[in-house]
Amino acid sequence: MPTILEILGWRLFFYANENDEPIHIHARKAGMECKYWIDIKGFDIGEAYSFGLKEKDKGQIRRIIFDHFDYIVKRWNEFERNK
Repeated sequence: MPTILEILGWRLFFYANENDEPIHIHARKAGMECKYWIDIKGFDIGEAYSFGLKEKDKGQIRRIIFDHFDYIVKRWNEFERNK
């Protein structure tokens, strides 16, 4: 479960045992957790699930993911190559 980014109390990471799921990112902060699918071609994200997040928290993590979109994609590709 490599952490790729820590920002504003959020830890963004990948799980190594998720088989062949498409690109996505997990995030956790203070008892909250979420997962977002990454649409590279459309430069978009979609919520897979969220636990304990209020709308404000969802907005914050979405902004973080968009602000670091290219970095997340790069790290995903490196992670997948090195599995």
